[in-house]
Amino acid sequence: MTKTTMMTMKKRTVITKRSWRSMAACVAVMALAALAQPQAAEQQAPQPQGENPQATDKQQTPEKKNRQKGEKSYALIFGTAYGPDDRPLYGVKITIRPQTKKRPNWELMSDHRGEFAQRVPPGPSDYLIHGEAKFAPAGPDGKPQISKTKTLKGDTKVHVENEEQLDISVHLTE
Repeated sequence: MTKTTMMTMKKRTVITKRSWRSMAACVAVMALAALAQPQAAEQQAPQPQGENPQATDKQQTPEKKNRQKGEKSYALIFGTAYGPDDRPLYGVKITIRPQTKKRPNWELMSDHRGEFAQRVPPGPSDYLIHGEAKFAPAGPDGKPQISKTKTLKGDTKVHVENEEQLDISVHLTE
């Protein structure tokens, strides 16, 4: 039989005093760096736009810069699902499809505030948003009555013109 002994090391915290000289030196270096930056910018001679290839990058719109980085452009459909009592509903199944297609392209669920969001391709197109939820009304004791479950449905049409955010609401009824 072999015995193994394990040694543990204690963790020690060492507090060192910083001298005021080192703090003053750090502040002085930072001040000099801040003063040197504007002077370096002034020393650079402006070049004509034809000679500097970087000048064209500065003149591009933010949309073009994002596309160069690999990000695609999109439109955003943001909405809220409301129940028959005009309060936001949680857990509503939302389907979004182009008006020209029969099957939905996106399926979502509304959050605790009844909100949902979906990125769609930009450009002129129409979308149909359908919401559906099961609803159990509360009884006299405050508990939901499962036997009287109702299905709530609602539809909304949206037209997307370009890269934009559309705020919509889907009102669900029996």
